[in-house]
Amino acid sequence: MTRVILAFLFSASLLSSAERPNIVFIFSDDHALNSISAYGGPLKDVAPTPNLDRIAAEGAIFTNSFCSNSICGPSRAAILTGKHSHVNGYVDNNNSRFDGSQTTFPKLLQKAGYQTAIVGKWHLVSDPQGFDHWEVLPGQGSYYNPDFLQQEGGRKRYDGYVTDIVTDLAIDWLEKERDPDKPFVLMCQHKAPHRNWSPALRHVTLFDGIDIPEPASLFDDYSKRSKTLGEQAMSIAKDMSWNNDMKFHGENLFLEKFTSEPDNGEYARMSEEQKKAWDAAYEPLNQEFIKAVESGKLKGDAITSWKYQRYIKDYLRCIKAVDENVGRLLDYLDESGQAENTIVIYSSDQGFYLGEHGWYDKRWMFEESLAMPFLARWPGVIKPGMRNDALIQNIDYAPTFLEVAGVEVPATVQGKSLIPLLKNTVKSEEWREAIYYFYSGEETHQVAAHDGVRNKRYKVMYFPDTEEWNLFDLLKDPSEMASVHDDPEYKEVLEDMKVLYASLRKEYHMSEATVPAERLKQKWWAERHKAKVAEAAEGGHDIVFIGDSITQGFEGAGKAAWKELTDGKNALNLGFSGDRTQEVLWRLMNGELEGVDPKLFVLMIGTNNTGHNQTAPGETADGVRLIVELLRDRSPDAEILLLSVFPRGEMPENPLRKINDGINTIIKDLADGEHVHWLDLSGVFLDVKGVLPKSVMPDSLHPKEEGYRMWAEAMASEVERLMK
Repeated sequence: MTRVILAFLFSASLLSSAERPNIVFIFSDDHALNSISAYGGPLKDVAPTPNLDRIAAEGAIFTNSFCSNSICGPSRAAILTGKHSHVNGYVDNNNSRFDGSQTTFPKLLQKAGYQTAIVGKWHLVSDPQGFDHWEVLPGQGSYYNPDFLQQEGGRKRYDGYVTDIVTDLAIDWLEKERDPDKPFVLMCQHKAPHRNWSPALRHVTLFDGIDIPEPASLFDDYSKRSKTLGEQAMSIAKDMSWNNDMKFHGENLFLEKFTSEPDNGEYARMSEEQKKAWDAAYEPLNQEFIKAVESGKLKGDAITSWKYQRYIKDYLRCIKAVDENVGRLLDYLDESGQAENTIVIYSSDQGFYLGEHGWYDKRWMFEESLAMPFLARWPGVIKPGMRNDALIQNIDYAPTFLEVAGVEVPATVQGKSLIPLLKNTVKSEEWREAIYYFYSGEETHQVAAHDGVRNKRYKVMYFPDTEEWNLFDLLKDPSEMASVHDDPEYKEVLEDMKVLYASLRKEYHMSEATVPAERLKQKWWAERHKAKVAEAAEGGHDIVFIGDSITQGFEGAGKAAWKELTDGKNALNLGFSGDRTQEVLWRLMNGELEGVDPKLFVLMIGTNNTGHNQTAPGETADGVRLIVELLRDRSPDAEILLLSVFPRGEMPENPLRKINDGINTIIKDLADGEHVHWLDLSGVFLDVKGVLPKSVMPDSLHPKEEGYRMWAEAMASEVERLMK
């Protein structure tokens, strides 16, 4: 299979640039549909976006475009890989980092002869891989006089405004640095309009004297929905900061109305000239507000309304610069003659709350942050002015880019190429019944963990911490103000949506056993992980063992057996006591495979999924499946010896033993006869009656020295065969 794909990629690389379209992917951060006039939202007449509208007019606009996880990093990882967060490993912005060694669409396009470039916001912790050229912002980046990480190392600071600079760098690469004989993919990724919404100086007075209409739900009381809604910390009324968000200087004068976060970092970066222009715009309004509050003229909800006006105007001012720079890039493509053979896509990592439900930020599965813009122009392919209401998702971007380039989409990609929709060869109702969403829960903004599914009319959400279901009828209640999960009239709908929910979770291999999880708060675990990352980085390993305490035990009771089994081989033990499939996934995606490309992996994991909470065999098997897929992706030439999960419990009828047997019944089919090989060792440890002797495993789980000897001897010949 690998040879076939490589041959396909080689043949694709021989095609001329004219036969394969260029790809320009323009990507912003936190861009709400309600601030794009082509979507016809409430701000379309107040703050039009003519250049974004131009893409829609000359191409297509998708009205049911959604993210899979409404946070910056996870959405970007989903786009690069075409996989949900739990599969690509970037679940949240806490302890996640993007494992750049995995397959991404830029890598595949690069192999197929495309030149690849990314400029602007990256926000995935690790350095970009798969790009011929990259120049990216560190972390969130800065609006004013930003630093950019350089591909050759170090940082470079540019004077000016980040949205303009990102576009300058993109056009410079197109005009001066790329190879004109090759097709290209350019990812032009803006910081704006991310918090703290610092507009360009040319826009700081835009919308002054205008009252932006407030959303009807600005003062939402969060009744009739999950009780977790009232526990969030992303409220305009109570969570906006004095300095950073609201642009005041000095001490917070109204502690009950504003949070006291650090000073505005953007202001600190400005030159004296920039500060002067900034203060000329903001300070008169700031002082007017302070006097009004101190005099009692402004109070209660009126203060929230004032904060909303400050927030929404700054947000829309940032959008103005994005729109202008989209126009600049479109003009360059038109004027340089490249537009006819270039597909242009505009999107954002997720939507954003513009005061709806009283919120800013994202994370919730409610429409305003679930929805992400998707505008596409492709001359001669997309019919101008097309509107499509098919349910699409950011996991669909990678397979779309691959099909545009004529590159085969890997079987492990979970998204679907949008080409049939762009070419209008399939009806939207035939496309996808529903989309799946997952948010793991972060301390940031205290938004509760939840997941759910949405079809064209209904949305069901599940909150695991409170075991609550919410159901919304989007036709009758588009603002999602009241859950109808306990309404008798919706009983059948709720049951149908629960079935759909379970179906999609199964389709995407989604369960506790498949969501990467760390144990960094346990000192020994964190220290062992750090040590194993360092050991892995040394490279040169011939054989790598992956598992839990049973595998780690080769360093204890199994030391003699390990020495005999691995004699003459550079072996690495990645066994961690207490680990389940989800911890193994996290470790492998967070450094323990960097520098590792062995001849053989030996994998045995799953018994702690059984022991901790009696996870269903199918779910644990999905965790094992994802580990196998991960190993195949990172080291495609390595062999994998997949071992059966060891028997536990002394007697055959032990319920935990039966669960492990169920896991083995499923995972044995992961063996493909080529690189993945199954070895069932269950019978090695049992007597003729199926009893697990104390002499082998005193606690009916962990082998003692004799058990390790039996294990090593049972797999020795297979290890030797696979390492030849």
